[in-house]
Amino acid sequence: MRILIIGLIVFIGWATMSTYIYVCKIKGLCSEPQITIVAEANPNGLMPIEPLATKEITFPQDLVIYFAFDKSDFISGAKASEYYNASNVSLNNNQEATLSITGHTDAVGTIEYNQDLGLRRAQTMHRYFVSKGISASRISIDSKGEKEPVADNNSEEGRAKNRRSVVTIKQ
Repeated sequence: MRILIIGLIVFIGWATMSTYIYVCKIKGLCSEPQITIVAEANPNGLMPIEPLATKEITFPQDLVIYFAFDKSDFISGAKASEYYNASNVSLNNNQEATLSITGHTDAVGTIEYNQDLGLRRAQTMHRYFVSKGISASRISIDSKGEKEPVADNNSEEGRAKNRRSVVTIKQ
């Protein structure tokens, strides 16, 4: 019985030593740490799904276009083109966003006339953005007329600041 036990011990030692020599010395696998990634499966046996990173959508600041007295004509410039590019990216990235255009006037003239003039100014901006490729269904227009001044209507400088259209992206 002794011989069997000694033989078993020698055999286990020989197997261990030959495995060590083969794995570590010949293959060179003992010097590198082995990393094992274990993922916990959910109850239905599928691998867990990593949540997608949420992309934060940024909208450009409002575009304010100023108009001459009693005019609704608009000539595109670099500022409007730059705003169009930024707003187009934002609208493409967020299908629920819309472009809101509000026309404003100074206090010279009747309330009804100024309401209509503000609407014409908003419509001018609407036509510009539609001509550049933004869908008309994603643009809303409104006129505040002389109701929401940003400056004093008693000076020429103040009235000039009130003759404007404001373009905003709304969520």
